Amino acid sequence: MTTSRRTLLHTALAAAVAALAGPVLAQGFPDKAITFVVPFTAGSATDQLARALANAITADTKTPVVVDNRPGANAFIGAQLVAKAKPDGYTVLIATNTTHAANEHLYKKLPYDPVKDFEPITALGRGGQLMVVRPDYPARSVGEFIKLAKAQPGKLSFGAGSSSSRIAGEMFKQLTGTYILAIPYRSNPPAVTDLLGGQIDVMFTDMATGLPQVKAGKLRALGVTPRQRSALAPEVPTIEEAGVKGYEATYWFAAYAPAGTPAPVVAKLNELLHKAAHSSAQAAFYQPTGTETYLNTPEEQRKFQAVESQKWGRIIKAAGIEPE
Repeated sequence: MTTSRRTLLHTALAAAVAALAGPVLAQGFPDKAITFVVPFTAGSATDQLARALANAITADTKTPVVVDNRPGANAFIGAQLVAKAKPDGYTVLIATNTTHAANEHLYKKLPYDPVKDFEPITALGRGGQLMVVRPDYPARSVGEFIKLAKAQPGKLSFGAGSSSSRIAGEMFKQLTGTYILAIPYRSNPPAVTDLLGGQIDVMFTDMATGLPQVKAGKLRALGVTPRQRSALAPEVPTIEEAGVKGYEATYWFAAYAPAGTPAPVVAKLNELLHKAAHSSAQAAFYQPTGTETYLNTPEEQRKFQAVESQKWGRIIKAAGIEPE
């Protein structure tokens, strides 16, 4: 037998074994603890979602699901960890548009490839943000804040613990002709802490992080970033309603496995996450945060990510943000 023919036979045999092994792996999956890696701090919206889904899957399968927070470097650390993990389905990134749509346009070089290094599992949800200030802040509306910012160019600041938060602030600056300093944070909760303490002036933060503070009277909501008011805070106008024409900023969550994870295992994770999102996670996360339950297939998520990457690229360019 020639070497080339032997190589072809070995390759064909390996492919056949892999094809058979995938369904076998999925049949017994999961048979040990799964780790959900969250690239943001504990208490962030992504963390709250991950824990709600983890609890639902554990209740369903009796298999532990551990949430591992790996914040920092605008979510680089957590994303890179999963990109390098063993592709067996037991390490899952609970991601957002920050890791898989915006970062590639915000940075000249990423330590991970948002397309090549991952297998999409499913989208998990999408929602809007709140523009918030302290209750004693001199601006009591979006219009008053704009006047204040224009009177003090470069003197006011906004905190940003994610690309969604950062770009929501940059879009606000662009559309209002104001100059407000952007202060980066590892995640939104630490930025809220500084906002409460007076270190920064304003924030554009997800509902899960900001709404409890608003309801408790610790922060005042000036506006919401989507085009529609939130059912959880119907008295708060949209930023567009408040006079900033064309303003809209949203975000999304999704789950990804390392590249090379067998398709049957990805399909099983998709099934588990879809079931979890429609069970106890509804009351634990989706309903109280006003997050839309947005789910899809791995292939649909791959296409959605490609469209979103182009969209975020346009937004970032229009906002005048230069890649770092």
